[in-house]
Amino acid sequence: MTNILLVEDDETILFGIESALKRKGYVCTGCASVRQAKELFPGGFQLVLLDLNLPDGSGYDFCRWVKERADTPVIFLTVRDDVRDITRGLDMGADDYITKPFHVAVLESRIAAVLRRTPAEGGNVLICGNIRLNKEKIQVMLDDKPVDTTALEYRLLEVLMENKGRTLPRNLILDKLWDAEGNFVNDNTLTVTVKRLRKKLMDTEYIVTIRGIGYRMEENI
Repeated sequence: MTNILLVEDDETILFGIESALKRKGYVCTGCASVRQAKELFPGGFQLVLLDLNLPDGSGYDFCRWVKERADTPVIFLTVRDDVRDITRGLDMGADDYITKPFHVAVLESRIAAVLRRTPAEGGNVLICGNIRLNKEKIQVMLDDKPVDTTALEYRLLEVLMENKGRTLPRNLILDKLWDAEGNFVNDNTLTVTVKRLRKKLMDTEYIVTIRGIGYRMEENI
């Protein structure tokens, strides 16, 4: 299911777009400011719909902030139709630019087009709550701050996040860690690695122990 973050300070427009997208089967979360958008963004979204004129900042600034942290597509929604405004948005990495007023069917079509260009699975960025793992950069972020992990801790987190919501038996995790490192990882090492990883992630509750079986990365605790 596609999660969309809608940043729009006009309550009427926000309500209209949010309602239309939900009828199409999208999960749409609306907010009216840059501050709220930054608070919500770590929750994990496949697309951002972004107004340019916001009460506490510019949509350009938030777009730049997003692109520094993830490959999440951004579509600008704005009354500003000057060529310079459009090219500025596209140059900073926005995926599309729609000028107001627009028909909701046009927006839905543009959303579908952008999502078709964006892999839904197996992308370079994995998200679980406030934890973000960038496979291209081999980097772990917690609340937008880098976390220093060992190679084994990183690979363990990657395996868990790639299978978010799925219970992984200990032996399956050990097999994947063996394949990644080329070294034998025993059961005790796995237990210690999970403990250290949790500590580095500020005792996160997203890594759930399934007693007698293994572990699961779970966002909805």
